[in-house]
Amino acid sequence: MLELIKQPWPWYVAGPLIGLMVPTLLILGNKSFGISSSLRHLCAVCVPSKIPFFHYDWRKEAWNLFFVAGIVLGGVLAVHYLYEASPLTIHPDLAAELSGYGITNLSSMVPTELVNWESLMTLPGLIMLVGGGFLIGFGSRYAGGCTSGHSIMGLSTLQWPSLIATLCFMIGGFIMANWILPLILTL
Repeated sequence: MLELIKQPWPWYVAGPLIGLMVPTLLILGNKSFGISSSLRHLCAVCVPSKIPFFHYDWRKEAWNLFFVAGIVLGGVLAVHYLYEASPLTIHPDLAAELSGYGITNLSSMVPTELVNWESLMTLPGLIMLVGGGFLIGFGSRYAGGCTSGHSIMGLSTLQWPSLIATLCFMIGGFIMANWILPLILTL
């Protein structure tokens, strides 16, 4: 059983399992799937002020905080018990393109040339980590949800705004990966 969990699951198994979360949440508790709203719930728990945005009954959404805690716990357990130190396999064309930007350590999921304390103090590092983090937070709030909420929950319930948001996520990701990121990496 452990070997089954360690292997990547094919899309035709993992995709439907993720998709089945939508009717399960709707049938069992009339709940919507999404992750970004949990930050609002956490702030409502921790911020004792009367800010209208955080002033609501967060206890009705406590399940979402447990869901996110389960994601974090699952990640920790996966790293400690399911991680195998095999080298990351990527396409040779991508490896060649990344080496042109000075990214040669491709042995882990996160290239150390991009994510370390020294690179954080450079202009590209600040743009990617601080600017990117701000834009993700702002974008998910402005769009009324994150990619998981819109692309999984919203599309499966045939929400027109979720289709627009998902298309914008995809277009923005394409533009970032193909045009903006190469410009940032050459700074």
